[in-house]
Amino acid sequence: MTEVFFYHGASDRLAAATALLAGAWAKRRPVVVFAPDAETAGMLDRQLWTHAALSFVPHCRADSPLAPETPILIASRLDTVPQRERLMNLADAVPPDFQRFRSLIEVVGQDEGGRNSARARVSTYREQGCAVRYYDLTAR
Repeated sequence: MTEVFFYHGASDRLAAATALLAGAWAKRRPVVVFAPDAETAGMLDRQLWTHAALSFVPHCRADSPLAPETPILIASRLDTVPQRERLMNLADAVPPDFQRFRSLIEVVGQDEGGRNSARARVSTYREQGCAVRYYDLTAR
């Protein structure tokens, strides 16, 4: 069963996602980032290149020829991604076929719309029998 981790209260959702991905890379953990919106995917890509001057988070788009050897993949679709360990959802809806991943990471900002869509996703995950854990980013 997929474990779901909600990181909520982020003042900047993409900055929080970037920090979580950098942490995953530091532990050498692969992550697929579901970003079906091209603008969000592009902004995340830029932030991963520039988030810290002396570090590098290896990443690429899931359809890149380098994808098989890259630990952080940004995907607009999940049906062709072979990785099954960790999924980060940057969409406002439940990702398709999320159950094939061992864990799912949700990053939620402080805006009311994002919080409401996150509440709906929590309900869906619980209905599917997933364990849901919460981490408050406002305390950091």
